[in-house]
Amino acid sequence: MQNGPDDGGPLLELEGVGKSYGPQQILKGIQLRVMSGERVAIMGPSGSGKSTLLSCIAGLETPDQGRISFMGQDLTRLGEARLTELRRGTISSVFQFFHLLPTLRAWENVEFPLLLARMSQAERRERVDHLLEEVGLARRAQAWPSEMSGGEMQRLALARALITNPALVLADEPTGSLDSRNGERVLDMLSQLTRQHRSALLLVTHDSQAAGICSRILHMTDGILSEQQAVE
Repeated sequence: MQNGPDDGGPLLELEGVGKSYGPQQILKGIQLRVMSGERVAIMGPSGSGKSTLLSCIAGLETPDQGRISFMGQDLTRLGEARLTELRRGTISSVFQFFHLLPTLRAWENVEFPLLLARMSQAERRERVDHLLEEVGLARRAQAWPSEMSGGEMQRLALARALITNPALVLADEPTGSLDSRNGERVLDMLSQLTRQHRSALLLVTHDSQAAGICSRILHMTDGILSEQQAVE
């Protein structure tokens, strides 16, 4: 499972990306470059286009204009089968409301992407056990999502997102449904684990504390993305 491009170029590059729903233009000429291992936050009010942007990068939405290049491939020209393959391994997502599979136990939720990748049972077990330990859920491995707290479910979702060692993690308001204590814990783990796994992070948030784990902060207003500040 490759973790990034080898030529020193950007991992992700957007050029003039636009997206409309009917007469309403949601994204307007988005320009963005993310390097391998970089952590970038996108801040902005609700309805500014942040989540639509992540959906386009993940291949869940198709831009009306422009180009999205990921690891040298133009995502706007890929078929659904190849996009699905990328989402299963090279691009992972963490959402505000977890999106766990309710009929699978915690251990099985984290294992699921590896089953789709047809990884051997021994390697699956080793990876899942290790990552559950990293997010502090080793003792909750057999719990159902319905038996877990919000903080536990988000840490489980984070483990699932990182289990394939993705080159890029897309996080959409990952602390939005958590209290401050659990939110801080999830942010710490998101920061530590993306660094440890050398994954780039693109974090959408309205929370300045969440954005603080990133090295670069951008701002989106009415579908326009602009540089806000650099974080030392």
